[in-house]
Amino acid sequence: MSGAGEAALREAVMSALRVVIDPELGENVVDLGLIYRIDIAEDGAAVVEMTTTTKGCPATSYLKEAVESAAWAVPGIAYADVRLTYEPPWTPDMMSPVAQQRFGR
Repeated sequence: MSGAGEAALREAVMSALRVVIDPELGENVVDLGLIYRIDIAEDGAAVVEMTTTTKGCPATSYLKEAVESAAWAVPGIAYADVRLTYEPPWTPDMMSPVAQQRFGR
């Protein structure tokens, strides 16, 4: 896969992830800054590295499954693997400017 093709797929996955809404905050996982990284392999496998706002987040399973489903639904993605990390720990500073404004930051 060319660099341009990989970048286009990565952007398509990021766009698809915007439909995944954190049920506690009511904002999508991309604008919340919960998506740390998206890697696309030659075979179309996507690896999404993400976090939650806290380690004990009760919505962790829901968010992980929703991100996996949204990524897998993108044409050209053959498989999606979502990996949870807490390094670096999430902070509100990771939110997009739009989300920060919505939350009064």
